[in-house]
Amino acid sequence: MGSMRASPLPLLASSSSIFFFLLLPLLLCSPVAADGGTTPTVASPPSSPAAPATAVGDLASSNGDAAAVPPAAAPTAPLVEVKHHHLRRELIIAIALASIAGVTIVLAALYAGVMWQRYRRTPDDFKDTQSTDTARIALVPILNNFNSFKSSKKCLVAMMEYTSLEKATGNFSDSNVLGIGGFGCVYKANFDGGFVAAVKRLGGEDQEYEKEFENELDLLQRIRHSNIVSLVGFCIHEDNRFIVYELMENGSLETQLHGPSHGSALSWHIRMKIALDTARGLEYLHEHCSPPIIHRDLKSSNILLDSDFNAKISDFGLAVSSGNRSKGNLKLSGTLGYVAPEYLLDGKLTEKSDVYAFGVVLLELLLGRRPIEKMAPSQCQSIVTWAMPQLIDRSKLPTIIDPVIKNTMDLKHLYQVAAVAVLCVQPEPSYRPLITDVLHSLIPLVPMELGGSLRATLESPRVSQHRSPC
Repeated sequence: MGSMRASPLPLLASSSSIFFFLLLPLLLCSPVAADGGTTPTVASPPSSPAAPATAVGDLASSNGDAAAVPPAAAPTAPLVEVKHHHLRRELIIAIALASIAGVTIVLAALYAGVMWQRYRRTPDDFKDTQSTDTARIALVPILNNFNSFKSSKKCLVAMMEYTSLEKATGNFSDSNVLGIGGFGCVYKANFDGGFVAAVKRLGGEDQEYEKEFENELDLLQRIRHSNIVSLVGFCIHEDNRFIVYELMENGSLETQLHGPSHGSALSWHIRMKIALDTARGLEYLHEHCSPPIIHRDLKSSNILLDSDFNAKISDFGLAVSSGNRSKGNLKLSGTLGYVAPEYLLDGKLTEKSDVYAFGVVLLELLLGRRPIEKMAPSQCQSIVTWAMPQLIDRSKLPTIIDPVIKNTMDLKHLYQVAAVAVLCVQPEPSYRPLITDVLHSLIPLVPMELGGSLRATLESPRVSQHRSPC
């Protein structure tokens, strides 16, 4: 609870009161006559009883004739009149100032009262930690479906009604399934007002899904990046948990590479753009989050593509902050084929574990092969083991490239990307580069119009005619 702030009301009232009491003596020092005017103060000359007689005696003539005595002058009359007008003017000024002061006090008291009421109604968290990033999330036309809000320093997450999710997904119809994960399915949701999103449903007998649900909510509501999938809302209903994301129209990289289209919509430059976008998302997690975040489950199915093939990292259920990785309470998790050897064998988890997984994704983009392929009913081979000897042989490298993109790139660029992939999947973590170094290695290989710095292009970046449905 934030500390209580001093009310502005006493301060305003006290300053106005001081002004009023300064005027009060001026009012009290101005006596008022019964008729409403100011009683004039007449300064009479000192009385001297003998003076008039002496003057009369002196005026008598010697022959007994009395001299004409001029009428007595009234020298104080002009003084009294001037004094009277002066006091009346002072009284008018005092009354005017007192009226102004009174109005000022009333207005100040009303303003202070209104501000104090607003202050008391404002939540303490909002007073202490107003965040400009809150305005980044537009709550769109589905606001009517929200029944409460969960706020944080970085964003606003909406709790949504279960009935609205049912309606938007057609009662979670199989026809709206976008993908299947370890703890449930992802559905396409069409909300009222034309807003479209993706809804992931988590559930099952294993209670681990609750931890993943809470972990993902906690992380996604704190991070915001153009290459990280955006969180829209969540819902808790009985034993099910739901997370609502922005919809990525072109699905996952795994679906594009290994689905029915077999990567036909992904040209060489688009693949390099996807690699660059993914590296940017990882660099944000490793270098710009405090503490750094290790995704721990980076793979092609967790790299989503929007309508323009911009790539965004998703599924943060297994992600951990680097400050929590050494507590010894982390369960070994990940997907076979992407898990770094030191983590698989010794449980050692670092940012270099994500770099290894990124190297496997880069090999998928180059070769069009899955990370683990069955050689026989009881035998499997990893893409790293199979490709490593050929990746370092320039004569063999062009022959193992995905047929969809073969002979569509500059061989010099192909060798550079293969070299980056080889470094990323080194068994020894210290030999792997930082994701920042990987990022800077890829930028010159991607055309400027796709987010890189390459000026000359060998092909058109327009791929709209090849886009596949979700």
